[in-house]
Amino acid sequence: QPQLVESGGGLVQPGGSLRLSCRTSGRNSGSVFRSLDMGWYRQAPGKQRELVATVSTLGSTTYADSVKGRFTISRDNDASTIYLQMNDLKPDDTAVYYCNGQGRVMVPGGYDEHYLWGEGTQVTVFS
Repeated sequence: QPQLVESGGGLVQPGGSLRLSCRTSGRNSGSVFRSLDMGWYRQAPGKQRELVATVSTLGSTTYADSVKGRFTISRDNDASTIYLQMNDLKPDDTAVYYCNGQGRVMVPGGYDEHYLWGEGTQVTVFS
């Protein structure tokens, strides 16, 4: 089973920047990653997990209204990694950020369905 490993969280002051990374690892991780639509979600204390941004297998992107113009999601298929560049961070961006990957991967005789989550990385924006 492929795994998603996040990194890049930390403490930052308002207006600062961070870049999160999420790498797919495990057996056949390269071919699996290329078949997955990927995304970043976040969950603040006492709140539900919410979608932040997505990038499809073809590179199309979507963003939550709250992060448009400040965050940029991208993917590097050769590195089996997605990134979230976060600029002009605000205290409301404080949350645990989770990487998600979902899709079908062709295998001999059919396909495997994948719905993967990373363990999360903490982002804290404080004055």
